[in-house]
Amino acid sequence: MAFGGAQVLSDVSISVPSGGVTGLIGPNGAGKTTLFNVVSGLLAPKSGRIAIDGHDVTKAGPASRARRGLARTYQRLELFTSLTVRDNIRVAGEIRNTWGRRGRIDVGAETDRTVELMGLGDVAEREVSELPTARARVVEVARALMTQPKVLLLDEPASGQTEQETESFGKLLRQIVDERELAICLVEHDVGLVMGACESIYVLDYGEIIANGPPERIKNDPIVVDAYLGTP
Repeated sequence: MAFGGAQVLSDVSISVPSGGVTGLIGPNGAGKTTLFNVVSGLLAPKSGRIAIDGHDVTKAGPASRARRGLARTYQRLELFTSLTVRDNIRVAGEIRNTWGRRGRIDVGAETDRTVELMGLGDVAEREVSELPTARARVVEVARALMTQPKVLLLDEPASGQTEQETESFGKLLRQIVDERELAICLVEHDVGLVMGACESIYVLDYGEIIANGPPERIKNDPIVVDAYLGTP
C-alpha cells in the first residue's frame, strides 16, 4: 500500500486463525491501522491478496466483506450515543438479518446473550453517552459480535481503560474466542494486554513485518526490543 511516493505497507503477510487472538503491534505510524483499512476494504492495495475463510475478497467492498464474516472496531469510538447500550448492540443484529445469504438470528435472544457475555447487564438500559470511554469500547466490541463475524479486527480497544479494566478485558477476549470460535486480530499499545491475551504476535515497523511468533519470543527478540518495546 502506497500513498503517493510513500510506501506504507510492503510485503505484509499475516494469518489470523480461528479460535485465537493474534496481536499486531508496532510504533505509531508503523501502518497498523492502514493494514486494517486495507483488510476491511476501506483502502484498495496496490498489490496483494486478502482472503476471509478461504474466499478471495481483494476486490470486494466493505459491505461484501462484512457479509463474508469480517467485523471491526475503530480507534475513535463509533457508537450511536443517543441509543441505549442494548439498542446499540441490537441494531447490528437487525442489520445482519437483512443480509440474506447467512442464516437469520433471533435478534432479541442474541442481544441478551451478547450483553451477558460482555458483562454489560448493569448498563444495558443506559444511553451510551452516559458511559465512560472504557465501558463504551466494550459496547463497540459487543455490537461487532452481533454480526456473527468469523474475523474480528480490534483497533486499540483498551484505550482509556485502567490497569484492572485492561486485565479484565484480556480475559474477556479469551472468553469470546472460546465461546464463539472466531478469529481476533488485536492492535494495541498496551503490551501487557497483548502478551497476556495473544497466542501469536506480529510486529510491524515502517510498513514491514519485522518479527512474528509467540509472546515469549517477541518479548525477547532484540530487533523488537530495539524498534518498539525498549528495555526495562
